[in-house]
Amino acid sequence: MAQKKAHEVDSWLARPNPQTAIVLLYGPDRGLVAERARAYAARTELPLDDPFSVVRLDGSEVDKDEGRLLDEARTVPMFSSRRLLWVRNATGQKGLADDVKALCAEPPRDAIILIEAGELKKNAALRTTVEGCDWAMALPCYADEAKGIDAVIDEEMQKAGLSLTLEARQALRRNLGGDRLASRGEVQKLALYAMDRKQIELEDVKAMIGDVSGLSFDDAVDAILEGKIEEFDAVFTRHALTGSQSFLLLAAAMRQFQAIHLMRGAMNNGARNAAAIVANARPPIFFSRRKIVENAVERWSSEALTRALARLQEAVLQTRRRPDLSTAIARQALLGIAVESARLSQRARARN
Repeated sequence: MAQKKAHEVDSWLARPNPQTAIVLLYGPDRGLVAERARAYAARTELPLDDPFSVVRLDGSEVDKDEGRLLDEARTVPMFSSRRLLWVRNATGQKGLADDVKALCAEPPRDAIILIEAGELKKNAALRTTVEGCDWAMALPCYADEAKGIDAVIDEEMQKAGLSLTLEARQALRRNLGGDRLASRGEVQKLALYAMDRKQIELEDVKAMIGDVSGLSFDDAVDAILEGKIEEFDAVFTRHALTGSQSFLLLAAAMRQFQAIHLMRGAMNNGARNAAAIVANARPPIFFSRRKIVENAVERWSSEALTRALARLQEAVLQTRRRPDLSTAIARQALLGIAVESARLSQRARARN
């Protein structure tokens, strides 16, 4: 059978079989699926920013355009020896499964097919097809356990040249898990916060990741999500006058946008609508805030959310480099996101 158990996936990805033509990564941990897909794509040694070498497709796009994946797989590369066909947001699309079945019957000579999918049942056509194919591989991706979380922590700490006390590691681990991208984002945020130090203490973890720090900033974050620029500015000013440190508000905004990014990804996969996704979010969202978050999930695209998170991350870094300007840096970054949210709200009203 062309499949691996969950604990065998990383070792296979470290040394993938060069004869494998189709790789399917699937599971409920969307972040882990995406991270492992990037790792495999990098190992192909193809220039990932070259549209002639890497063709990116959406699962729904392949499903609607019958034979699209087959045509791409059988296209002779112009500027390289082979191409990577990277399919994202795959679910149980019949058209995609049919194309993969045809490719399993006649393997592509000049293409590698990489598929990112959500949770697939054992009898899902796409999964069973790949598992029964001699030149394909199915790789399950499930939520991080303690070993996986520690690996993420160690990797990011090594990159930043930092270490953690035992208490800090234990506290950090308790707040991570469930989605690899979200976990890695939290650790990266902590590393940015502590970039001028050699060791991270328990208090650092509590300041950046503790649940309590985010609660008092809901009013500011909600104003950003709703695009209420004047209201945000008033709330931000009030927090600044009370002596609240600006990076805490940036951290609260990052947590919220990371959560919305994950929910938007689930909606893109076609599983449920925004209301159902928000209602079932874990940790749960307070009832009074659900409509605000629902609107954000519907209006913000995955690409826009990625840009907002990059902007927040850069602001955290700048506040550490210039603490004397931290309030101004945080205000500018958050205000810019609030303006973008206002534009998205106007477009949504215009469509309705």
